[in-house]
Amino acid sequence: MVRSLIIGSAASIVSLIAGGPLIAMLEHFGIRKAISEEGPGSHMVKAGTVTMGGLLILAVILAFTIPTNLAGHRSILLPLGVMGAVGLIGMADDLMTIQGRARLGGHERLGLMLKTVSLMIVGLVTGLVLVYSLEAESLNLPHFGGYEMGAAYVVVAIVVMTATTSATAVTDGLDGLLAGVMILAFASYGVIAFLQGQSFLATFCFTVVGALIGFLWFNAHPARVFMGEAGAMPLGAGLATVALMTGWWILLPVVGIVLVAEMASVTIQIGSFQLTGKRPLRMAPLHHHFELAGWSEPQVVVRFWLAGAVGALLGIALALTD
Repeated sequence: MVRSLIIGSAASIVSLIAGGPLIAMLEHFGIRKAISEEGPGSHMVKAGTVTMGGLLILAVILAFTIPTNLAGHRSILLPLGVMGAVGLIGMADDLMTIQGRARLGGHERLGLMLKTVSLMIVGLVTGLVLVYSLEAESLNLPHFGGYEMGAAYVVVAIVVMTATTSATAVTDGLDGLLAGVMILAFASYGVIAFLQGQSFLATFCFTVVGALIGFLWFNAHPARVFMGEAGAMPLGAGLATVALMTGWWILLPVVGIVLVAEMASVTIQIGSFQLTGKRPLRMAPLHHHFELAGWSEPQVVVRFWLAGAVGALLGIALALTD
């Protein structure tokens, strides 16, 4: 654990140092976010903020994982590869929301169906690797221990990958919100992996935590850079992969309680409107509802972090009761 924490600390320092130059480079190339008119009117002042800051997170994770965590642990290539693949999907999506650029094919963002299918394919490949290469196919339950699932684990991987990644994309809507929530989630799974004896996986988790800490320095309100889908989507995919590798994917709704609440709020809002014509929330996702209820952006973010901290602690506690 000491080694994992030291590597995570080093990653945070490098992320902090590299953040300024990366933001300057993105500014130079005009990678600035166009704000959707469907969100709160107060967010229009954020138009033109540099985006695709998730590239910093991915670069730091890659730079630390290869030299410090690959030798003797080639299975770490799975979460690393998943984050890279999903990062490319996110980058393509981000490039369609750059301020002042023509929309591809008249669409502001990649089609929801295209992204969903892409995530399902990534989940399929992840599941096949887990089952037939790594032989990691267990369902761990608090108090009841682990159960081998066999080929059914591939289906689980597809569902977990798609749901978790979609939820992180939805949650990334306020300065620092997703970064803080994911710091807590990855730290939780880092502890769980360490308790299982998977020190290499714990190291990977704390490397992600470190990269996020450095990024959060620039992403805190008022944000100098947005994470973008290039960061949000691979973080969700990476968390899903780590959860599947530990066998404690059943705890994702607990550790990621904020992600669940955000995704549920969108589902409820859309479902209610289609069925009854009424919207139960002022605006979805949930963080916008609280903004319109009078909470300041920092208040929403910090309070959601607190909820995430409770979920992370509870997740570790439940993992200890196997």
